[in-house]
Amino acid sequence: MRFNPKARLDTGQVSDSGGGGGLGGGGGMQIPIPGGMKAGGGIGGLLIVLAFFVLTQCIGGGGGLTGGGGAGSPFDTRQMADADTGRYDSCKTGADAEENPDCARVAVENSLRDFWDDTIGSGFQPASLQTFTGSVNTACGQATSQVGPFYCPGDSRMYLDSTFFEQVLQGQLGGPAGEFVEPYVIAHEYGHHIQNLTGQMSKVRTQQGPKSDAVRLELQADCYAGMWARAATSTDNEDGVALIEELTEQDMQEALDAAAAVGDDRIQQKTQGQVTEESWTHGSAESRMKWFKVGLDQGDPEACDTWAVDTP
Repeated sequence: MRFNPKARLDTGQVSDSGGGGGLGGGGGMQIPIPGGMKAGGGIGGLLIVLAFFVLTQCIGGGGGLTGGGGAGSPFDTRQMADADTGRYDSCKTGADAEENPDCARVAVENSLRDFWDDTIGSGFQPASLQTFTGSVNTACGQATSQVGPFYCPGDSRMYLDSTFFEQVLQGQLGGPAGEFVEPYVIAHEYGHHIQNLTGQMSKVRTQQGPKSDAVRLELQADCYAGMWARAATSTDNEDGVALIEELTEQDMQEALDAAAAVGDDRIQQKTQGQVTEESWTHGSAESRMKWFKVGLDQGDPEACDTWAVDTP
């Protein structure tokens, strides 16, 4: 992945809240099932509690599916937002993105924003991205690093502890360490934001199993990530300057390897030594790779309709 050194970056939708207290303070991260609206699958008592919190609060059990979160909504994010540490203040150009992983994160967010603005058009509202360490206050309540990367509809924000990739994805799940792994995950989370805007989340009724609505939601987000990857080199900043100059076959393979690493079957085999399909919430390694490829190959939201097939 190569960024355009001449592109100016916009940090307006990216922030960092630093370290949090409460549930997440201290200790190493445990294996979550990452990928968006929920974690789960019976991996540790604390994780099950957090899984219930994210599932009920973010999918609608606690506060609805609307974005926003200003005064008068169920969640007033102005009162609960953690102060920004200024982590991204030095990210000015694509040249910074080439040198600094934090600035690369900004460039990816900028690219995703431009892509989905062009794709959706009228009615598009951007998601924001917040990094944190330990725990974080969200419109869905307090979350910890053990949930893994997730999106909260209550404040239209993606949350990410950047240590997840080295500590969990690579260290515990044996996933890839390439530079396109994190962009794939962020693109998947942005896919959940698009589902929030387009009403796809309202389709979720069944929560577990390989054909469940929850799995279909996750696989559609993988497909949306593939759509962005297909078009990433054609995304621009506000000045019309290209943000990303090149994506390689190796980048795409890293995304596929990361998708496989967080398949329910891979995680279950790693953590409990057996696969129990009836408890799946995100889909198998094979299906996660398949739907990323669908988005990558076809670049069409209609091709990402995981609800229209019998076996996603």
